[in-house]
Amino acid sequence: MKDKLIIGRYLPLDSIIHRLDPRSKFLFVFLFIVVIFFSHDWLAYLWLGIVLYALLKLSRIPLWFLLKGLLPLFFFLSLTFMMHMFLTKGGTRLVEWGIFSIDTYGLQEGTLIVLRLSYIMIISTILTLTTSPLDLTDAFDRLFKPLRYLKVPVSALSMMMAIALRFIPTLMEELDKIMNAQKSRGAALSSGSVMTRIKAFIPLFIPLFISAFQRAEELAIAMEVRGYDANAQRTSYRRLEWLLRDTVALLCIIPIAVVALTIRYII
Repeated sequence: MKDKLIIGRYLPLDSIIHRLDPRSKFLFVFLFIVVIFFSHDWLAYLWLGIVLYALLKLSRIPLWFLLKGLLPLFFFLSLTFMMHMFLTKGGTRLVEWGIFSIDTYGLQEGTLIVLRLSYIMIISTILTLTTSPLDLTDAFDRLFKPLRYLKVPVSALSMMMAIALRFIPTLMEELDKIMNAQKSRGAALSSGSVMTRIKAFIPLFIPLFISAFQRAEELAIAMEVRGYDANAQRTSYRRLEWLLRDTVALLCIIPIAVVALTIRYII
């Protein structure tokens, strides 16, 4: 399980994307997601798909590795597609069976929504795969530092994000151990129908939640013993340096957005 889910993982490769300042990557991903929400069109999504593929090549992340890591989210995407397929009406009626019916507009809307969610997950995963959790935390803290004047606990939020990213692979490893323990006791986790597998996974979450709460309590005690204060003013050992390449990388969102919005609203 821990090898199948790549959300929150970091690949220490040597690429142009890896060497960028985490603040520029954070801003680029945010603006790219905004462009995705405004690009609700087939050709616009084709253009954004080409951009995502180019980013994968620049970051040296294999496409199969990314798709394999996002495969556990296929159930969520399938459920989203089915909801739009059955609930969105319009266009030509294709299938009608009792209270259920499928229209062409429902299929189109479901496919576009799935593409939108897939692109958001892909660009976010590229960010986490090319940026270490510590760099992401520093970028978040630097970018939202002005909010401190509005009494927003930016340092506490940054610490929470760092802990959450750090705990994702830890929880996946813990879930893998629990699954192996259940299999050794004869639990059928990888056989039977889909509903049977779902029911078999439900008992796994009880020990997983208990283990997560125990780890959280141990971490809280350790931070309290060491005198951690989220509101204290502290310096940083790691220095972020914004270079010319970061400005160029961030400005690349302008032609990407222009092409996507031109396709969406003009062509």
